[in-house]
Amino acid sequence: MSLSYEELVSLKDEFQKKHLFSPEIGIVLGSGLDSIVDQIEIEEIIPYQEIPGMPVSTNKMHKGQFVLGTLDGVKVMVMQGRLHLYEGYEAKEVVTPHILMKLLGVKGVVLTNACGAVNLSYHPGEFMLIEDHICFEVESPLKGPNMDKLTTRFPDMSDIYSKEITNCIEKEAKKESIPVHKGVFMQFVGPQFETKAEIKMARTLGADAVGMSTAIEALMLSAMGVKTVALSVLTNMACGILEEKLSDEDVIRISKQSKEPFEKLLRIALKELKQHC
Repeated sequence: MSLSYEELVSLKDEFQKKHLFSPEIGIVLGSGLDSIVDQIEIEEIIPYQEIPGMPVSTNKMHKGQFVLGTLDGVKVMVMQGRLHLYEGYEAKEVVTPHILMKLLGVKGVVLTNACGAVNLSYHPGEFMLIEDHICFEVESPLKGPNMDKLTTRFPDMSDIYSKEITNCIEKEAKKESIPVHKGVFMQFVGPQFETKAEIKMARTLGADAVGMSTAIEALMLSAMGVKTVALSVLTNMACGILEEKLSDEDVIRISKQSKEPFEKLLRIALKELKQHC
C-alpha cells in the first residue's frame, strides 16, 4: 500500500533519528551490478525490512538494502536492489525509496539496470546511456492524489535524463575507451521476458533496449526535480533476434563480466552528477 506525503515525511523523520547520514547522490543498482559496493567506505547497511513502512525486495537477485557511505569523496545512498511492479507493488510503492532519498536531501541519482538490446547495432556487454524512455502499459507513480509539496500535477518530461550530464558522461567514457551508446529505453511490467512480437513493436516505436524497471523511477525523480542519469548494461539481445532462449542466469553472468568497465562508467556518472548538482 502506497504512503501519503505525510507518512513519507514521517518515514524520513524516523530514518534521520536512527541514521545520522546526509546523502548527496543516490545510486540504484540493477541485477548483478552491485560489485561497486565493495569500493564504498561504508558507514551503515540498512535492510529495507528494518524501515517501518518500506516495501521490501522479493527478487532473489536483489539484496534489498540501503548502503550508506562515501565513494570517491561523495556521500552516497545506494539502493542495493530495487523494487519492481512484477513483485506485486503499485507504481507509487516502487518509488518509495526514491522519494525517501529526495526527502533526505539527495540532489542527483544514478539509475542502473541490466537490459535486453533491441537495436541491432548493439551487442551484449556494451553499455547504453538512457536519453529517453517509453512506458508500455506501465502505471505512472504520479497517478492518484498529487503530492503538491513534491511535484506539480502535470510535470514536464522533456529532460527526464539530464541531457547535459549524460553528454558529459558519454564524453568521459570515450576518453576511457568504454563502449557506450545513447538510446531509448522501454519499460515492460514483466516478470516474463518480452515476446518476439513485443520486441518488434518496441523497435518500431523507437526503443533501443528493454527492461522491467528504471523508467518509472526516472519519471518520479524528474517530477521531484532530482537530476537523473541512467546507465544500462546490455546483457543480451532481446527475444527473437538470436536463436538462444533468455534466462535470468545469463543476465547475471553478463552483468558480472562487465564489472570493471561498468564500475568505471558508474564512477564517471557519480563525478558528473556531483559537479552539476
